[in-house]
Amino acid sequence: QVQLVESGGGLVQAGGSLRLSCAASGRTFSSYAMGWFRQAPGKEREFVASISRSGGSTSYVDSVKGRFSISRDNVKNTVYLQMNSLKPEDTAVYYCGAREVITIETVLTSAYEYRYWGQGTQVTVSS
Repeated sequence: QVQLVESGGGLVQAGGSLRLSCAASGRTFSSYAMGWFRQAPGKEREFVASISRSGGSTSYVDSVKGRFSISRDNVKNTVYLQMNSLKPEDTAVYYCGAREVITIETVLTSAYEYRYWGQGTQVTVSS
């Protein structure tokens, strides 16, 4: 089992940047594929980015490509989401998810594929 704690959210003006962190407990972090999702009020949870166990494979939703970057540090048991050129439509609660997988380069893009979730961190982008 793994516990996830997100941090780094906040209020930022359009065009600004934030870096989200998701710290995981446990000794087997490198066994987990990780992902970031977001949920705006009245909307379903949306895939944002995911990363494989090794960090060698990533995937992004089209709306954030070229602006967001996901990375992980398997020594610090942390996954990051660097968000640049933020837009008001990026406003949401951001969640990280984890799922233990066998294949080292697997990336997961559906919320239904993730087993563990953090509590979320609010990102608000003002225009």
